[in-house]
Amino acid sequence: QVQLVESGGGLVQAGGSLRLSCAASGRTFSRYAMGWFRQAPGKEREFVAGISWSGGSTYYADSVKGRFTISRDNAKNTVYLQMNSLKPEDTAVYYCAADRVYGRSWFQDFMDGPYDYWGQGTQVTVSS
Repeated sequence: QVQLVESGGGLVQAGGSLRLSCAASGRTFSRYAMGWFRQAPGKEREFVAGISWSGGSTYYADSVKGRFTISRDNAKNTVYLQMNSLKPEDTAVYYCAADRVYGRSWFQDFMDGPYDYWGQGTQVTVSS
């Protein structure tokens, strides 16, 4: 069993930065690919970034590429999302998710879902 707890959200001005953290309980964190998703009011949840179990492979949505960086520290059971050059359209509740997928096709499998675990979300608000 894995529990995910996000933190680091808040209110920031456009152009600013935030770093989100997703802390996982349990001793099997390193076996899971991890990802960040977000959901803005009135919109569907969308993929933001994903990272393989080892941290050696990452993927990003086009809307955040070059501005956001996903990373993980398996020794600390934590995945991070560094968000720079924030825009008002980045305003959303951000969720982390875990899925036990491996291999060269890990990202396709990850995007196919379903996900094994979700966090409760953290609000990010970017003011203009």
